[in-house]
Amino acid sequence: MTAAPSALGRRASATRPLVPGLAAALAAVAVALVVHGLVPVLPAMTVAVVLGIAAVNLPGTRALCEGPLRAGLNFAGKHLMRVGIVFLGLKLSLGDIAHLGWVTVALVVSVVLLSFAGTYCLGKLFRLDGDTPLLIATGFSICGASAIGAMAAVRGTKHADTVLPVALVTLCGTLAIGVLPLLMDPLGLTTLQFGQWVGAGVHDVGQVVATAQTAGTVALSAAIVIKLTRVVLLAPMVGVAGGLERRRQTRANQMPASIPARTPTFPPVIPLFVVGFLAMIVLRTVGWLPPTLVDAGATVQDLALGAALFGLGSSVRVRELLRTGLRATIMALCSWALIAALAFGAVHLMGA
Repeated sequence: MTAAPSALGRRASATRPLVPGLAAALAAVAVALVVHGLVPVLPAMTVAVVLGIAAVNLPGTRALCEGPLRAGLNFAGKHLMRVGIVFLGLKLSLGDIAHLGWVTVALVVSVVLLSFAGTYCLGKLFRLDGDTPLLIATGFSICGASAIGAMAAVRGTKHADTVLPVALVTLCGTLAIGVLPLLMDPLGLTTLQFGQWVGAGVHDVGQVVATAQTAGTVALSAAIVIKLTRVVLLAPMVGVAGGLERRRQTRANQMPASIPARTPTFPPVIPLFVVGFLAMIVLRTVGWLPPTLVDAGATVQDLALGAALFGLGSSVRVRELLRTGLRATIMALCSWALIAALAFGAVHLMGA
């Protein structure tokens, strides 16, 4: 009779340290949504990251982020990111992608694969440590911070090692919002072509919307469909990475016959939250969910992903980033230019 209260007490004591940080993250999301409502060109998710970076670097709030809020912010950065990825699937319908035609879909897939390979090679060329080249390549080529979180899960990457890739994908996506609309007329792009370019070349869904809407509804519609086609590739990319990681660990755990074998622990080939992401895509595609539930899912996705990005942003120390992240920043800008060039070429092939 005493075991149940004891178990509940342990669970409550384990959860209690998370509450202040989670409350701060959700409050930051509310602020980010208000800012986005007042200035639509600023994506709420980008604002959430910036607020997190500001919170941990300003003297008045630094001690809170490094002290009582830390546990909850770390929890948000890891676990709420996964919740956001699941509900991101409700934005995708395979029917919309099918309407693009196989040539357009093939070109989008080619841009993703080439940008992934090119960014990964750039990371190695710039001698970035550990999984950083892989995480940056995943985030830049597919869907920003969400893709970074998914890839980190199958690789078993430490939470702290995802901070720099998220900061870089936020930086370059924010640059896209300001720079790409200025290039539309000099490059001779129609509104449709501009939307296609943005959808194929900008990292995060919110950044795509903020960039494309500057050219009107035609550009915005084209950008969203092509961008969501890239997002669908998150599951197969993560699945391949999970399979390769399991094979690597299997080889690493092979012992000579004279040494007793230990049971290895493997990361899942496809994590449960990615399965949830795929399930949400199926539900949206078959039309079983009423619009009210789809809208509710979008709200949950915004809250969870925004809180996660605030948590990740609150781990970015600007002084340390300037001291140790210069090579990574230069590499990310090179990747940004590479993806923009690949997307630009694909747009002209779409109209050929």
